[in-house]
Amino acid sequence: MEARSVVGTEEDSKEANRPAWGEYPQWLASKDQAAGNALATKGRYETVGAKIRNDVATSEAWQAILANLREFNDEYTIATGYRLLANLDVPNIYLKPYDSILDKTYRKNVLNNDRWPHPPDQNWITPANWYVATNDVVRTTVVVKYLDGVQFLVAKLKEIAEKYGHEFAADFEARDEGYYAAHCYLWFDLEIPKLDWDTEIIRVRLEIQVTTQLQDVIRKLTHDYYEQRRSRSTPRDKKWQWDYESPEFLPNYLGHVLHYMEGMIMEVRKRGNTP
Repeated sequence: MEARSVVGTEEDSKEANRPAWGEYPQWLASKDQAAGNALATKGRYETVGAKIRNDVATSEAWQAILANLREFNDEYTIATGYRLLANLDVPNIYLKPYDSILDKTYRKNVLNNDRWPHPPDQNWITPANWYVATNDVVRTTVVVKYLDGVQFLVAKLKEIAEKYGHEFAADFEARDEGYYAAHCYLWFDLEIPKLDWDTEIIRVRLEIQVTTQLQDVIRKLTHDYYEQRRSRSTPRDKKWQWDYESPEFLPNYLGHVLHYMEGMIMEVRKRGNTP
């Protein structure tokens, strides 16, 4: 009994050392030692991030994607009789906001870190490496009308990435909270400024989310809620799936229902095209 009590005390001590959200910026800066405070500034993040965004946006691969979107739409329409894209607006590449990257690294370094007080992986995610360690510093979204359009467009994006010599990966996400989308990644080797006015080459990813029109609607409706919930530091003592009065229950299951409806739409479309 005494041994268990000692272990429990050690575990409690470890948990107590986790920085609260208000303490996190200072804790994060300390991980980069002398350069930490300068690296962690919002101004530096936005300056470096703007160069990354511009370099990716003007790259041959991204320009080829933009130039071919209408062609992809026409190819899909000829094959299926339906439009591929929800709209023909040119998608923009966005830099992840500073507060959002702080929040994401807080979740990975602290909140969801099962290895605490050690780093969640080989190293802590800090301002010195977060352009490389974070998969969505620059990102965009392309919305398709139907479920089969997701895989169709992902295949086209892969072709362009490989044509221009970029590593490519796709993750078809299906989360318990009712989130469905394909996350595509293109790797870029880019030059960024260092604190000593020199430069360095880093390897960053452009995230292209490919989602359906219905999923895009529910994502926009629940985005702020999900951001708040993901950063909650106190775990629920009851699973949301069993708590129908919880704030998670309705939006999460609505995401699943919409995904099911999309499957039904595909079946109706298939039957309608059958002679």
